Amino acid sequence: MVAFTYLAVAAAAISGTLAAPAPAAGPELPDFEVGAHNLARRQDYNQNYKTGGNVNFSPNSNGYSVTFSGAGDFVVGKGWKKGSDRNLTFTGSTTQTSGTVLVSIYGWTRNPLVEYYVQEYTSNGKGSAQGQKLGTFDTDGGTYEIWKHQQVGQPSIAGTTNFWQYISNRVDKRPNGGTVTMANHFAAWAKAGLNLGAHDYQVLATEGWGNAGGNSKYTISEAGASA
Repeated sequence: MVAFTYLAVAAAAISGTLAAPAPAAGPELPDFEVGAHNLARRQDYNQNYKTGGNVNFSPNSNGYSVTFSGAGDFVVGKGWKKGSDRNLTFTGSTTQTSGTVLVSIYGWTRNPLVEYYVQEYTSNGKGSAQGQKLGTFDTDGGTYEIWKHQQVGQPSIAGTTNFWQYISNRVDKRPNGGTVTMANHFAAWAKAGLNLGAHDYQVLATEGWGNAGGNSKYTISEAGASA
């Protein structure tokens, strides 16, 4: 679990520190961009949380790059202020030389308050997956484990409180990217009794901890998002 801020208001970080996102795309950019089949909402949220070590994060209009060494904990990435069941396609690579590194679709909902991960690459095999394993399901050419874990008295987008983590952990890792059909993850979670609330932000993120070293570089796009 990680720390973050939302919009201009600093929220408490999971580790107890504060983090601030880098500025979103400038106002000269339109809210929507033309995709292969329809209009897709442009990325408008940068995740930029760092606790220590050397972490150099560079967001751009359609993705990000980051190099890191000796990192205690960080989460950086690119996405949207409001999550949805959008289809996401990401392309790039991650190299891990030390510590633990995770690449995931990461987000939050409110009422109920939920922190969620769709883990596409984990250098240690499990990433943030912990707690209770509820089963598996297949989507986007791979098999995912479903996990849930309760956080007690931890900081969140709603302050320090109790909340659940929902996690899809891809068994066959794909650090070079692919398509993530978020609707299928949400449906699989709901079938397992894991219900989401109103969406807050949603990003493609690289996370590292435990003296993490390496680099990531990705582009991300969406198509077919529902309101």
